[in-house]
Amino acid sequence: MPIDPYVLLLLGTVGLAALLPARDTAADVASGASTAAIAFLFFLYGARLSTREAVDGLRHWRLHVTVLACTFLIFPVLGLAARGLVPVLLSHPLYQGLLFLTLVPSTIQSSIAFTSIARGNVPAAICAGSFSSLIGIVLTPLLAAALLGGDGGGFSADSAVKIVLQLLVPFLAGQLLRRWIGSFITRHKKILGLVDRGSILLVVYTAFSEGMVRGIWHQVSAARLAGLLAVEAVLLAVMLLLTWYGAKALGFGRGDRIAIQFAGSKKSLASGLPMASVLFGAHASLAVLPLMLFHQMQLMVCAVIAKRRAHDPQAQEADAVPPTAGTARARPAVRTGNSAG
Repeated sequence: MPIDPYVLLLLGTVGLAALLPARDTAADVASGASTAAIAFLFFLYGARLSTREAVDGLRHWRLHVTVLACTFLIFPVLGLAARGLVPVLLSHPLYQGLLFLTLVPSTIQSSIAFTSIARGNVPAAICAGSFSSLIGIVLTPLLAAALLGGDGGGFSADSAVKIVLQLLVPFLAGQLLRRWIGSFITRHKKILGLVDRGSILLVVYTAFSEGMVRGIWHQVSAARLAGLLAVEAVLLAVMLLLTWYGAKALGFGRGDRIAIQFAGSKKSLASGLPMASVLFGAHASLAVLPLMLFHQMQLMVCAVIAKRRAHDPQAQEADAVPPTAGTARARPAVRTGNSAG
């Protein structure tokens, strides 16, 4: 059960913000740098997304609709149901973070990695994660406005404008410029990956620094954190079971069920953190805590499941069956560690 080194870096960044939070002028500089980093991050997301891959993936629309329903419908419903746990297990701020977690898009990198390890439909996982991230840029803020409202951390017309300027416009700019910069990004993907992670670390440092200065961490106790972990464990277990057996009930084959399970049960740290910083402002540190914990939990649990699926006797039988159109199995070299997706 792997501990993602990047999560350790995130926790180290939280510790740095607790010991040396940015104040006054330094806070203004960090905030400006964080805003620029978020815009650049989504510019890279747009430049990486292959329009041709997305169009080809539409052939398998039933699978993608299923993943999107899990991500943006079933997850939020479960998040709303958790409202009954306040204040017994969760404080109100932690519940707001948990509800925001259920609104975040699915992952791309880890969904692909685990689907590949489990010998599932990798192209479907690629397209499902990409569609979820793209739709989430618009849908996550809208869901936050509807379900969190002003009580959830200040979503307003100003927040909507920030979402468009910091997330959607850079993403679209990346898509438009992909024709000219796509090959450059492919050649330097490792270096740009470091830029990705560095940008997210800066966002985390800025959010947690502001939280420390405002003293909001006094609202969190060890008992509340334990309650949050228990709730998230149940949430993950429900989604893993629902995506696996629900996909079977819908008539999907083994390879597609694997892609649905891994793409439909996880949430993206890379997309969620920047969105939270825009939507929650000074309260972003508590808002992203449930997401950070859930991210590590899903990596550990899905790593075990993927390895067990790889040794499933049905895997060899599935490999012997020619895939249908739009579901060809490819197994690119992937890694499960160091992924914030």
